[in-house]
Amino acid sequence: MEYFIWNLDPIAFSFGSVRVFWYGILFATAILSGLQYMKWVYKKEGRDENELESMFVYIVIGIVVGARLGHCLFYDPVYYLAHPLKIFAVWEGGLASHGGGAGVILALWLYGRKYKLNFLWLLDRVAIPTALFGFFVRMGNLMNSEILGKPTEVPWAIIFSRVDMFPRHPAQLYESFSYLIIFLLLTYIYKTKESLASRQGFLFGLFLVLIFTVRFLVEFIKEKQAAYAHDVALTTGQELSIPFLLIGVALMVWSLRKKA
Repeated sequence: MEYFIWNLDPIAFSFGSVRVFWYGILFATAILSGLQYMKWVYKKEGRDENELESMFVYIVIGIVVGARLGHCLFYDPVYYLAHPLKIFAVWEGGLASHGGGAGVILALWLYGRKYKLNFLWLLDRVAIPTALFGFFVRMGNLMNSEILGKPTEVPWAIIFSRVDMFPRHPAQLYESFSYLIIFLLLTYIYKTKESLASRQGFLFGLFLVLIFTVRFLVEFIKEKQAAYAHDVALTTGQELSIPFLLIGVALMVWSLRKKA
């Protein structure tokens, strides 16, 4: 059987010694798309769009710091604890979505305190473009030929020739398209199901349940990313997804039982 061969250069273009990577372009696109989406939300709800400039800074710092620390501490702690200065070497790669999610939540809590905004109101609305952010980031992983799936013989398998010549599950595509569908679903609920969208915590809880259910399931066909020995049947990504899943379920139940 002939399989599709993926051999894209992760460098989009370069100017002398300056190289611009596809991952960086897609990461920036993800953040700017989220900012535009939140401008639409703020306009729709009659809020001051100028507040978003500060939120943008908080979120970017939360994503980068959280994702980097998450990668270093969850996926290769022995190496980074032995070489702590390497934690700052973001250009060498290594960002964990679970850490990025936790970083954004903390950043929004700090932002909400400063501007006296309801924390759950913020989480419910920022959760929607965050799903779109996940779509772009996983497409960036595809451009880098990373976050690989396990070898398989399914007809849609892809050979990542920059890594090896085994046909593999396109795990990046499984996740990215799932996140895009989640983004569209959350947008639909926000726009048309006011009785649900108005319940504080529901959209954020649903976001957590859907996103981390996808992450948990895709981990079964994904190559392990943790650099240390792991005696548990679940992967590190699955273990980290469980708390987010439980929080999501609890938030949905609480918001539905609470008076609107």
